[in-house]
Amino acid sequence: MRVILMTGKGGVGKTSVAAATGLRCAELGYKTLVLSTDPAHSLADSFDLELGHDPRQIRPNLWGAELDALMELEGNWGAVKRYITQVLQARGLDGVQAEELAILPGMDEIFGLVRMKRHYDEGTYDVLIIDSAPTGTALRLLSIPEVGGWYMRRFYKPLQGMSVALRPLVEPLFKPIAGFSLPDKEVMDAPYEFYEQIEALEKVLTDNSQTTVRLVTNPEKMVIKESLRAHAYLSLYNVSTDLVVANRILPETVTDSFFHRWKENQQVYKQEIYDNFHPLPVKEVPLYSEEMCGIEALERLKETLYKDEDPAQVYYKEDTLRVVKEDEHYSLELYLPGIPKEQIQLNKTGDELNIRIGNHRRNLVLPQALAALKPSGAKMEEDYLKIRFTQGIPSKI
Repeated sequence: MRVILMTGKGGVGKTSVAAATGLRCAELGYKTLVLSTDPAHSLADSFDLELGHDPRQIRPNLWGAELDALMELEGNWGAVKRYITQVLQARGLDGVQAEELAILPGMDEIFGLVRMKRHYDEGTYDVLIIDSAPTGTALRLLSIPEVGGWYMRRFYKPLQGMSVALRPLVEPLFKPIAGFSLPDKEVMDAPYEFYEQIEALEKVLTDNSQTTVRLVTNPEKMVIKESLRAHAYLSLYNVSTDLVVANRILPETVTDSFFHRWKENQQVYKQEIYDNFHPLPVKEVPLYSEEMCGIEALERLKETLYKDEDPAQVYYKEDTLRVVKEDEHYSLELYLPGIPKEQIQLNKTGDELNIRIGNHRRNLVLPQALAALKPSGAKMEEDYLKIRFTQGIPSKI
């Protein structure tokens, strides 16, 4: 299955681009699902149709759906939700409050991943286009397998074993005092089974032969800055970007003096997009005279974007992570475009390398060839962070 994730700063037009891409894929004969995982759904508005949690056919070979986090919660997290509700009710909260608080913050992002995994396993569609949340939320979503794995390996798995072993002994004393039962095996197993699904999906997300991100941006300073950061952070999580869409560019036919300054600034920022994202290909989309709403408008956007092209192709294969052997040492090279070395913090513990850039962190499990070696230095070269590993005592990275 080909997976395309559309992301960008809120309001840049990624939903329209996702919908137009779906139209073209369906036109070429691919069974295509456009799935919105953005909590503020606008995919139905873009197609100007009613869409729900379950895929609805829009035209031959094309389906659309908008993720309902509550329905995913009941299907994947029902036992845990019921247990948390029981605990909260025992502490004095009424039924409605307890049920609402049982939905933990960020769960809709996690369920977006689970829904993607389910469609991937079912194999019903040839192309899955994800209209994801704005970049900040989307990046948190991509970090879930990495961060979740760290907690699961170190804390949850040992706790799970202890809970199952101790429950028969402690439960008779615990329930009369606390007013609720200890979690049973179904409740304790659910989070780990949930994590295993997400961990399996990580292999799909990091396979750049079938999964890529397309960044939608506008020729504006703040939007470009956020898109550049997103590109770097996606590389940090080993997720490949294959295309940039520069949207809402004022066309040459606009000659009103009111837009003169806008057009001058856009020319500067448009060149920045080409320069800063090089060698990624860039597609330009003009600012249309009407809003992109309805099939007819999306058809025009589709023609502008793709003409006779196949959107399911991988436009550019980006190597975000590679290991290079040089003489007697190895070098781990991580693609981090536009990130100065002084903003990067590195620390190696056992067979894991902790990489932190701002508030984004990745615990990278090292390949066997590097796990036994010591980091002996790091440098930025041609947008790659190159970390040198050698035998012996580590030096400060």
